[in-house]
Amino acid sequence: MVKHGISELSIISVRKEPNHQSEMTSQILFGETFQIIEEAHKWSYVKITFDSYEGWIDSNSITKLSEDSFNHINSNPGTVIQNLSNIIINDKNEQMILPMGSSLPNFNKVNQSFIINKNQYQLPGKYNDDKPDIENISKQFLNSPYLWGGKNPFGIDCSGFVQVIFKVIGIKLPRDANQQVNLGSTVNFISDVKPGDLAFFDDDEGNIIHVGIILNNNEISHAYGKVRIDKLDQQGIYNLDLKKYTHELRIIRRIK
Repeated sequence: MVKHGISELSIISVRKEPNHQSEMTSQILFGETFQIIEEAHKWSYVKITFDSYEGWIDSNSITKLSEDSFNHINSNPGTVIQNLSNIIINDKNEQMILPMGSSLPNFNKVNQSFIINKNQYQLPGKYNDDKPDIENISKQFLNSPYLWGGKNPFGIDCSGFVQVIFKVIGIKLPRDANQQVNLGSTVNFISDVKPGDLAFFDDDEGNIIHVGIILNNNEISHAYGKVRIDKLDQQGIYNLDLKKYTHELRIIRRIK
């Protein structure tokens, strides 16, 4: 029997193997649901609903959901946090900081509250319901440090950065760059790019290893050492600090 869960923590680390020393391959953000496929001595192998990504998480980090609750949460679009960080308050008057891209299941915009199982949460202040702009959203992450497998402003990788930004604007993308490159349509010339197009870069063997979001003025926002903005041309990314090309352009894809 398949079990179901949701994250009531700001971030849950997803690991390659069932131990805390194993490589972190991704993260589950607050409010994201998953199926529990296997359980093995304090660890659970899960499949994330949002992007079908699989991996091991600490079983202590899981809030279990009934099948009905799981289906109800995932049958609604949900509300996605647009600001870099937000505070929510639970019914014990405890605060929690949520990163951008977190989901608020069945969020009531009138009283700015939502419930997970029997736990009630309040979002203080005014909820931002404006239509998000991809350039402004991506610039909020500037100088966030690079972290393999990361998906939050305190540590993020290139494909995680792209996935979170697109989640905020309402578009589901796979987790990894070599999956994201298969979506959308090809833009053949730099002169034809639009803000929000994705640029992909390969290694000497032709493997897609990097991705970034194209902005105005031939600029690209990407996670390389940190989230930064560099110049992009037909050759690739020109790093403004190193004053040299760091990534060779393979293809540009238009997702939306």
